[in-house]
Amino acid sequence: MSRVGKKPITIPAGVTITVAADNVVTVKGPKGELKQAIDRDISIVIEDGVLNVTRPTDQIRHRALHGLYRALLGNMVKGVTEGFKKKMELVGVGYKAANTGNVLDLSLGYSHNIIFEVPNEVKIATAQEKGKNPEITLESSDSQLLGAVCAKLRSLRKPEPYKGKGVKFAGEVIRKKAGKSAGK
Repeated sequence: MSRVGKKPITIPAGVTITVAADNVVTVKGPKGELKQAIDRDISIVIEDGVLNVTRPTDQIRHRALHGLYRALLGNMVKGVTEGFKKKMELVGVGYKAANTGNVLDLSLGYSHNIIFEVPNEVKIATAQEKGKNPEITLESSDSQLLGAVCAKLRSLRKPEPYKGKGVKFAGEVIRKKAGKSAGK
């Protein structure tokens, strides 16, 4: 059995979960509403405030989907109650970030500024303190969407291995390489 798939999901107060006939699970909570289509072989059982995900057989496909859908549903429940938050840093001289609504204006050392439009489901905030790297804070109830937006932001200027300049997650450690050794 999948260790992740066997683990039950406790449904907090204020969260409602409904399973439609076409196996679309809807999770509603104080922070929003999320939907996820579930494979027809995987079944969802809700009883006594606990959600369980079960599979019909021990086929490789069923075992893989069992853990996947349990993890997705767990993230949905956590997202509508607490939400997800990620912080990113811009490391480099002259790197700046500013936002107006959901439009992010990035200065990443290119000849032009990069205008990045963030989806409406993601809340964004930028901060620039003197002596610190500019920070971008992203919040959302959808873990998948938040991860995709962060990955796209990071791909605009990945941290390079010699000086560590680029867009990175807060707390991420960049392994640095030694540069050219000095002459004799």
